[in-house]
Amino acid sequence: MTMIAATKAADLLTLDELGGEGVRQIFETAAAMKATPGEFRGVLSGKSVIMLFEKPSLRTRVSFEVGVARLGGHAMFYDHGSVKIGERESVKDYAKNLERWVDCIVARVFKHNILEELAFYSSKPVVNALSDMHHPCQALADFFTLRERVGSDESLKLAYVGDGNNVAHSLILAGAMLGSHLTIVTPPGFEPQFDVLRRAMAHAQKSGAKITVTNDVEAVEGHDAVYTDVWVSMGQASQQAFRLAAFQGYQVDAELMALASKGRPMPAFFMHCLPANRNIEVTDEVIDSASSVVYDQAENRMHVQMALLAKLMGQRA
Repeated sequence: MTMIAATKAADLLTLDELGGEGVRQIFETAAAMKATPGEFRGVLSGKSVIMLFEKPSLRTRVSFEVGVARLGGHAMFYDHGSVKIGERESVKDYAKNLERWVDCIVARVFKHNILEELAFYSSKPVVNALSDMHHPCQALADFFTLRERVGSDESLKLAYVGDGNNVAHSLILAGAMLGSHLTIVTPPGFEPQFDVLRRAMAHAQKSGAKITVTNDVEAVEGHDAVYTDVWVSMGQASQQAFRLAAFQGYQVDAELMALASKGRPMPAFFMHCLPANRNIEVTDEVIDSASSVVYDQAENRMHVQMALLAKLMGQRA
């Protein structure tokens, strides 16, 4: 398959397309939509969004479908679980057909290059609803949630513990754009990809963000929030035994959260993109605690995605 790198400015594949100011604009619109939803009912009137999903989903599908409906648009779901995008016909032909019918493509895929190819050939916006490299809508919801709780992007300290995966990549880029302090804690060999860190450091030079990558779980001390994700993602079942062994010692439990809260006036928040493997990467005690904001994150997926779609389809309120 042809590797395509170029994308349009009106896509959202990695968060780089938005930049720090663009992220803040999304947050302002999302906050208004959350506070006064009735004022935005016609923003996507007459607009259609197609959702192409190679992977199953609860939060992504429901939050996009309900969000589009709340803005007066129409969302269509197309299940690609059995026939992957590009298998039945070329990605180019697929994109060139879809652009004649819909106003936006939302795709949840295994391989990031499929998104890049869709974006290259489609004249309509393409939104990454998850790929193997990035999960930008999740990171937007995460930092929007932290903004609600902490109030400041620049003074925010977020510790991510676990696999340096797609979620970690998008958190790193978002934090770097917003000027936050991120500590990424992974087992040896599971660090985030170098290219993502390189791009993040370029953003950090402008925003004043600080990014630390370490294998030492003690580095979570004194953070506003601790974030984790599953140790074995979809498509990694063959690696399960190896991964579970490699991640021993990186579980987010009450002891680790106490360390993160050390020196803070209030307990650190716990975050997870869900679904969670309870009592594997996080204990029940932590995910069900008063400091857990996992359901706030899930709700805020809808609000930030609504703001994003309004921006991309040219009808910002």
